[in-house]
Amino acid sequence: MAQYVEKSGVNKQGSCHLFRHSMATLMLENGADIRFIQAMLGHAELSTTEIYTQVSIKALKEVHSRCHPGKLTKASEDSDMAELMAMLAQESEEELQGKSTCSSTK
Repeated sequence: MAQYVEKSGVNKQGSCHLFRHSMATLMLENGADIRFIQAMLGHAELSTTEIYTQVSIKALKEVHSRCHPGKLTKASEDSDMAELMAMLAQESEEELQGKSTCSSTK
């Protein structure tokens, strides 16, 4: 394995462990079940595999910002407000056009 790591250009100590760790972390981030990762890594205890779940803070932040109820409420309120403002602007424009049409026909 050492010769493959050397050929890959990864010039770090413990490269084999880095590959294992990266693979497990990326699989978790992409939705793999932690039990499957436990089996692939050969861990007897799930608690050993759970260490990899702590590494994925990036994924946690993405899920939080995408799914948190406060975020969803704020986004839908903003959307509703934008729709309301657009409708009011359109009504106002229609009223102005109606008045100018009426005044020009008098």
